[in-house]
Parts: sequence; C-alpha cells; structure tokens
Amino acid sequence: MGPIITTFERSPDCGKGLARDMPVRWALEEVGRPYTVRYVSFAAMKEKEHLALNPFGQIPTFEEGDLILFESGAIVFHIANGGTILLPDEANARSRAITWIFAALNTIEPPIVHRETISFSGRDVDGYVQWKSVVENIVRRRLSELSGQLGESDWLDGEFSAADLLMVQVLRRLAGSTLLSEYPNLIAYVARGEDRPAFKRAFDAQLADYLGNNSTEAYKKK
Repeated sequence: MGPIITTFERSPDCGKGLARDMPVRWALEEVGRPYTVRYVSFAAMKEKEHLALNPFGQIPTFEEGDLILFESGAIVFHIANGGTILLPDEANARSRAITWIFAALNTIEPPIVHRETISFSGRDVDGYVQWKSVVENIVRRRLSELSGQLGESDWLDGEFSAADLLMVQVLRRLAGSTLLSEYPNLIAYVARGEDRPAFKRAFDAQLADYLGNNSTEAYKKK
C-alpha cells in the first residue's frame, strides 16, 4: 500500500499542481513508490485527529508504519534519502544537493510566497503598491542570482535531484506573472521539470483528485 499522504479535500489551487502535496507526490513518483491519499477538509485540518499528524494544521502529512512526518520539504528529503534516485551517491554531490534543497525552500521560496500573500490579502493596506514593488524586486534579485548559477546547465548540480524537484515546484508559483519571463533559462528549467514523466503522473493524479472531489457526484456520495 505504501505511505499515506494527506491533501486538501477541495484544493484552493483548483488543480494547478501548486498545493503542498504536489512535491511529495512527485518525489514518490520519481522513486516509483505507490501511495495512498487521505483527503481532509479545511475544518478537519484544525481538529485533534489531524493536529496529531501536523501541529500546525496544514497539509501534507506522511504516514508510514510508526513514522509520521509533516512539512513537504522534510517529506521529500525523507523520500529522497532512502536511495540514490533523487540524491547523488557521492558524498560531496549529495551534500551540495541538500544545500540546494535548503536554498529552494529558505532563499527562493519565501519572497515568492510573500508576493502571493500581498497580492491576495494586501490590496486594502496603505502603501500596497510600494510594498508589492519592494517584494517583487527581492524576487527579481533572487531569480537573477539563481539564473546566473544555473547558466546553460539542465539542472542545478549535475543530474536531476530532489533539489531540482523542489526548486522547479517553487518557481512554478510564478506562473502567470511576468517575473519569470525575464529569465529564459529559468523558464526552460521549469519546462524540463514539468516534462518529466513522474511530474506528469503526479500532476494528473492531483488534478484527478481535485476534479473528483469537486464533482457533484463525488459530494453526493459523502
């Protein structure tokens, strides 16, 4: 049966593959591990049963035997750390890939998510335009630095790894904005990630779950 992961019963990303379970699904597909999905509502995420899995009341969670994990980055690292498909075998290369995992989640993602938050909930705040401009300039700086590091390479450090999986997923959050279009090599980088068969399987599975859980027929059965 494999591990059990939790995801939104009704995902706010509307099947775009941006919810936090997506990188976990992708990682499991890359390593060829079957998994089971448990759907949770927004209300259930704040109830005792789910809080026992994730104290912050978020998704995803990961259950396998007596192991319970939360935080998508930690779950992806756990999946990758079990072999050499998503992390190099050579010690230094492995350490560099882990460094890039942290870079994706700690350096590149925060200003991108901050920008999203401003766009969704900051429009009525005084100084919204200036505030958003400041954050977008930070995003541009980080993208420029990342673009320079990637150069003409296909992946961040040699072969595709969990670091690329997470970095591509972070950059996908800029879809629909003009920010990423300023860096053609990053656009091509994201496209390479999205072209991987494992990504397509994970995306299709998440989309199918969203469509199924949001159909009238599905809700009649609940």
